[in-house]
Amino acid sequence: MSTLTELQVGGSLKDIQLAPVTRIDLIKYAGASGDFNPIHTIDEEAKKAGLPGIIAHGMWTMGNLSKLFTEYYEEGFIQDFSIRFKGMVFLNDVITLKATLHEKKENKLYFNVQAINQSGNEVLKGKVVYQFY
Repeated sequence: MSTLTELQVGGSLKDIQLAPVTRIDLIKYAGASGDFNPIHTIDEEAKKAGLPGIIAHGMWTMGNLSKLFTEYYEEGFIQDFSIRFKGMVFLNDVITLKATLHEKKENKLYFNVQAINQSGNEVLKGKVVYQFY
């Protein structure tokens, strides 16, 4: 697909599969976001908190959703989004990002979005409003 204007309701953007989550990804994100909660970077601290290991920042997963729309930056922008976190993302998880067009209205597209791990479990779901210029 070369343009979002061609997408029909029920159609999907090309899925994006992220590389396996690494500790360095989470350390970089902690620095960029200012979220230095050690459950995201230090195994012992995650275990003290009752987790099986370090977990990715929820906002790291959410931020990656924008990659679904990067190809279309010349056509418009993400005007709004709402997200619900459904599960944790661990080291080495492979996350697949998905977006399906739910509604077209004037110069806006309404997408249902989700992030799914390698086991098929939904870790994030939500809605994105894409505004054409």
